[in-house]
Amino acid sequence: MIFDDTQCQLGEGPLWHPLRKQLFWFDILGKRLHTKGQHWQFDDYVSAAGWTSETTLMVATSDALRHFDITTGDHHVITPLEADNNVTRSNDGRADPQGGFWIGTMGINAEDGAGAIYRYYKGELRQLFAPITISNAICFAPDGKTAYFTDTPTQQIMRVALDAEGWPADAPALHIDLHGTDFRPDGAVVDAVGNLWNAQWGVGRAAGYTPDGKFIESFAFDAFQTSCPAFGGDDLKTLFCTSAAVGRTGDQQGKTFATPTHYTGQSEHRVVL
Repeated sequence: MIFDDTQCQLGEGPLWHPLRKQLFWFDILGKRLHTKGQHWQFDDYVSAAGWTSETTLMVATSDALRHFDITTGDHHVITPLEADNNVTRSNDGRADPQGGFWIGTMGINAEDGAGAIYRYYKGELRQLFAPITISNAICFAPDGKTAYFTDTPTQQIMRVALDAEGWPADAPALHIDLHGTDFRPDGAVVDAVGNLWNAQWGVGRAAGYTPDGKFIESFAFDAFQTSCPAFGGDDLKTLFCTSAAVGRTGDQQGKTFATPTHYTGQSEHRVVL
């Protein structure tokens, strides 16, 4: 079903705020942050967020991670993010169980290898992986020992072991191989038992995979370009999914969807500033 009728050119970054019981999401190309019945306009591309308190978010823009006040709309720079690079913008991102925030960048026109994946933790922004063309599927196992990500054109979702502080402890390894299929991995989220749910661009679905990478089932949505899922609702059993209208026609494209499931999501982790 359609959760919200707002049509996004490039919907992304859905975040269920666990204290507010409220979904936030972005239209990257529209430079807007949305929640049901309200939006905030930015001057730059905005793409992903983590919650820092009941009234504040960390928001990734094209050149910074910003601290955003939900009640006033005010925001200020926490740390620059490729601020000297006018080719790139932020893309997919998510908070990890240790209180860090991973954020990927990419070329504004998807330039080959223009992006990277970073982690913000305790005041430090450190580059983790590069080069990346289209950063996506950043999400984490519930025990905080594994991170996942993809460079969408590769059609491979990678896993990487994490140390106790949440930093990569080994080289990335192949987790889910979609190469040679019609499935292009976009945003992803991990549920409470470790299943990974991946929005797959161009096929209108979010597909689930067990912790060892085996396909479980998929949920279909009435939009071709599904972009990112998130669990929410009072019991964390509702799967939300954003989509993109860019380059497509039809009233359903670019809207944000919701479907009930019998899976339970993780409560989104707080970013520790």
